[in-house]
Amino acid sequence: MEKRGICLVLCLIAGVTFAVEWPIGTYTLVKPRSGCPPDWLEGWTDQDNEDSHNSNSISYGHHFAGSFGRNMKFYYCTKNPNIGMNGGLWPGGNYCILQHGESCPMGFQPGSVYWDDEDSRNGNSHGGVLPTGSYGRNTKINYCCRDDGQYNTPIALPNSRPFYLLRFTSPCQMVKGMYVREESVDFDDEDHNNKNSATGKHPLGTGGGRNQRLMYCYYSHLRAK
Repeated sequence: MEKRGICLVLCLIAGVTFAVEWPIGTYTLVKPRSGCPPDWLEGWTDQDNEDSHNSNSISYGHHFAGSFGRNMKFYYCTKNPNIGMNGGLWPGGNYCILQHGESCPMGFQPGSVYWDDEDSRNGNSHGGVLPTGSYGRNTKINYCCRDDGQYNTPIALPNSRPFYLLRFTSPCQMVKGMYVREESVDFDDEDHNNKNSATGKHPLGTGGGRNQRLMYCYYSHLRAK
């Protein structure tokens, strides 16, 4: 009877799984249609892209929250720094997130992407809590990127609901217990005297070309597939 009791306790302990929490600090992720993590802060940007012969495009079957046609409206999820104090640091790997606050979380290197939005009758707008940047007639967003690990070595992040990361210098970072799908967004930016740019460490696909491209990684739980 005693051995059976010991076995029961050990089996129960072995069967316990500890939920992974989001890393400490504050940062921003792009919002999927499934929503933001509980108690995170939300915001949105509506970018007025090129009017003439607009060629905006987005991956078929994407999972972004927002509206996407001649203009691009994205929603954002920002972690409240006063919640989730036991999540530890972001794991090493090859991926980017969006900066919120004065600096990137430990282990990331900062950068930015600048969109030269439509000049004529510009209708840019925004609201709520946003990633660090500037949001006027043109758009600048700050990013945090890292390449201190192998993309094909799965990292531990919360896997109970979908989320987005961005590609940096490799294919999409693998995440434990998650299926990953690449989803890209192509922006048709201002045609005339275009001033697109990128600085520091920025997501793959962005730079000084006339149009910016962002390459996202959409994660969903393996059981959902």
